[in-house]
Amino acid sequence: MRFPAATSRTTVLLAALLATLALLAGCAGKETRDMKSGADQLYERAQAAMESSNYRNAISYYEALTARFPFSNQAKQAQLDLIYCYYKNGERESAIDAANQFERENPTHPRVDYALYMRGLATFTGESNALTRFFRVDPARRPLDRALESFSAFSQLVQRYPGSIYAPDARQRMVFLRNRLAEHENYVARYYYTRGAYLAAISRAQFAVESYSGAPAVADSLRIIIDSYRALGMADLAEDSRRVLAASFPAAAEQQASEEARPWYRFW
Repeated sequence: MRFPAATSRTTVLLAALLATLALLAGCAGKETRDMKSGADQLYERAQAAMESSNYRNAISYYEALTARFPFSNQAKQAQLDLIYCYYKNGERESAIDAANQFERENPTHPRVDYALYMRGLATFTGESNALTRFFRVDPARRPLDRALESFSAFSQLVQRYPGSIYAPDARQRMVFLRNRLAEHENYVARYYYTRGAYLAAISRAQFAVESYSGAPAVADSLRIIIDSYRALGMADLAEDSRRVLAASFPAAAEQQASEEARPWYRFW
């Protein structure tokens, strides 16, 4: 017996649909069985997913583990691994929240240094930001909230756990952040200076000098102070600031002197 061509195509499509539904049901059943596993099994699957860089799946397993077995031995490590997986999966806010939660719930845990480090890392805004480079955004103009949070987390880590394996990297990032914060103060100080608010410019630049001593950007802070005092006709205070600049940043002082010695009518 021969069937019409349309009937044959319908049969083939129906068979394919049934096969797809069976496959999806099998996958869903496997996932359900996975999530109903014990703490050991969930942790092993989460570890395997994390090690293969499948952070989304790892997050699902870790979240199931911490929700179903909150008092298990695996739950504490799962909380720490969750911070890392959130961070690697681009979920910075979730990583910060998870780090804060771990610190609150485990203030004496030996791995609090790791939670602090990851919190600092998740809020760290470095020059590697691709959008910043592409659009040529001046980092000094960006809001400081994240930089301050990151600096605070790294500072707590260094002070509380100076011997931590994460402390050296935290110190290096703090150096960058100190300069970043000083640059922002200089940006605001220059804004005041260009508008003739010289006292406000001095105040803001002086804050940078006192708060971020040693940061490279402090040299620019001192130059703003010198220029502002001169604009106000306070030559003695300008000279005092120039001596501080020469003692702390000789190269910057030489550049300042060179620019001052250049005749006003030369444009090269």
